[in-house]
Amino acid sequence: MAQSFQQYLETHQSENLEQLKEFLKISSISALSEHKGDVLKAAEWLRDELTRIGLEHVQVLETKGNPVVYGDWLHAENKPTVLIYGHYDVQPVDPLNLWETPPFDPEVRDGKIYARGASDDKGQVFMHIKALEALFQTDGKLPVNVKIIFEGEEEIGSPNLPIFLQSHKEMLQADVLVISDTDMLDKGKPSICYGLRGLTGLQIDVKGANSDLHSGSFGGGVQNPAHALVEILASFHDSEGRILVEGFYDKVEEITEEEKKAIAQVPSDDEKIRQELGVPELFGEPGYSFYERTSYRPTLEINGMYSGFQGEGIKTVLPNTATAKITCRLVPNQDPAEIFQLLVKHIENHKPKGVTVQITPFDQGSPFLTPFDHPAIQSAGRACEKVYGTKVAYTRSGGSIPIVADFNETLNIPVVLLGFALASENFHAPNEHFHLENFYKGMETLCHYWYDLAESL
Repeated sequence: MAQSFQQYLETHQSENLEQLKEFLKISSISALSEHKGDVLKAAEWLRDELTRIGLEHVQVLETKGNPVVYGDWLHAENKPTVLIYGHYDVQPVDPLNLWETPPFDPEVRDGKIYARGASDDKGQVFMHIKALEALFQTDGKLPVNVKIIFEGEEEIGSPNLPIFLQSHKEMLQADVLVISDTDMLDKGKPSICYGLRGLTGLQIDVKGANSDLHSGSFGGGVQNPAHALVEILASFHDSEGRILVEGFYDKVEEITEEEKKAIAQVPSDDEKIRQELGVPELFGEPGYSFYERTSYRPTLEINGMYSGFQGEGIKTVLPNTATAKITCRLVPNQDPAEIFQLLVKHIENHKPKGVTVQITPFDQGSPFLTPFDHPAIQSAGRACEKVYGTKVAYTRSGGSIPIVADFNETLNIPVVLLGFALASENFHAPNEHFHLENFYKGMETLCHYWYDLAESL
């Protein structure tokens, strides 16, 4: 049966590519209100495609923002149910002058298709549809039960999806969630992401006098908010990069031996990274590699700070305010709300005299982890190895996708991040593109995955 879907995909390559172009022509930019009609058009396009290939109960479901597209096929008796998530909205295209070809006029060059959304995430969403179509056309049925949820607000933070998940919890219940919205290690080197870091952010506003003051008249006699802010920020770390917030590491688990074996399979050259970044040396928590620090360990980083006169030359004032923006990347077992409270307590305990401090919370998202030895993860690895002919790497990402944690918490199911993009494909930037090699191999991999998963879960 495997040869059958492979042959089908091969003989329909040109047709599939032309259909992908049709999808990419829809300017479904969720961040811009003038494209709201285009976002709806993309949702309706997906509805029609899902219906055409043979899915059932296909519908465009309203939210307070852009709609969610749902469809299912639930006739694989005694087989697992897979929930497939993706998004059909795209980023704005600015700056337009840097695009070599119009962003919504797809063009194939050098084995790549160029268009906004080509890799993030329309191309990968479309691969799932075509893989299911190939199975329907060659076997008349699917090896697993399938539910599909495609949203139109991922690029603006999925503001309405958590509520949708809660209100449709029973409809969306499944045995595993599969998302193709991540990237591979490199060309020809597939990877399965089994964990993402969480996030908590805050702003610190330090206020002194009721206005800026002349530094000659008041310097040395009034607390300088800029000095006070620097003192607070310096209290967060020791000289080697360890975080000094009391309780910050209390729930952080050490890297397991099994994970260390997985880490060893991930190519990492710290010296090459140092040279590419142009820094004298890499820096961070002692005892961990660059990859471990940026994927497996929590962080606390200053993202921005400002105070006082910013113009050319000098203005001799004591600024009356100083501000810093902070984000922490969190690992499994760290709760974003709890970490925020630990930061608040730390700041209050280290607040210098003579100023008031206001703390404002920003985005929060929980970390997520599906053990990489989970059958759904290992099944995905076997599918990749069949098609790419090389050993797959199991990775944890240093980034955060808060909606993944929402899925995990609401539905309580394992999550498999099986992406086919490459980090070099300019998603969110001009000249976004998708390598057609991964477009074709990705569809084949997904077909293998559904057959393997049917016997693994």
